[in-house]
Amino acid sequence: MPDYQTILAERRGDVLQLTLNRPDRLNAASLEMADELNAALDRIDGARAVLITGAGRAFCSGADLQGRGERQVSVGQGSYAALTQHYNPLMMKLAELDVPAVAAVNGPAAGIGCSIALACDFVLAGASAYFLQAFVNIGLVPDGGASWMLTRLIGKARATEMMMLGEKIGAARAAEWGLVHKAVGDGELLAEATALAERLAGGPTVALGVMRRNIAEGMDGTYAQALQREAAGQRTAGGTGDAMEGATAFLQKRKPAFRGA
Repeated sequence: MPDYQTILAERRGDVLQLTLNRPDRLNAASLEMADELNAALDRIDGARAVLITGAGRAFCSGADLQGRGERQVSVGQGSYAALTQHYNPLMMKLAELDVPAVAAVNGPAAGIGCSIALACDFVLAGASAYFLQAFVNIGLVPDGGASWMLTRLIGKARATEMMMLGEKIGAARAAEWGLVHKAVGDGELLAEATALAERLAGGPTVALGVMRRNIAEGMDGTYAQALQREAAGQRTAGGTGDAMEGATAFLQKRKPAFRGA
């Protein structure tokens, strides 16, 4: 893997683990970090699942407003450029992945860090984790797709609460709201997230990629459009070796051995 400056990228079997690695800054997302994450997701090199977590005691404390020795995010026109040229391309890359993504949220996931976590298919939150949209506290508005994701994940009332009040949502409450897949003990977080990523990596990769797209598009389209997308996706998945293996394993009453193609 390339030698990144702000993240760690490690291939573990069929799982690509990306660790946000600025623990001294609570993994604040500098422009470099956004670009390096984007580049790493371009180089998954056959990985069949992605796991994202943070080094130290945080997942990501948000965009870096006080970068040292790096390009930093500024407000106004500067933040517009940062979003359109760096953060938004990363969020679109996460949305358009062909493989499942799991987030292991350790500690705070604030601002763009919250968006990065919620862009994953499964979010596991450690007991000390919390999710925060603090933009209102500094006179800004949520970004990184938060206004789109939160309303769909937890509904208008709770999304409004998160965005307009700017208060922390702890792991247990996030799980109760359906904001995350599961809240677990801090000591079990990475092991559980890794096990889930490995389970997904052992699945029918093409079919899982089609599911990702259909789920995302199904939140906006009509019922008729969903039916058509499902038919097209079934044609794609049905032409894979994994579909043949799945059918054969079913008839032979054994567990399928998917290869990801």
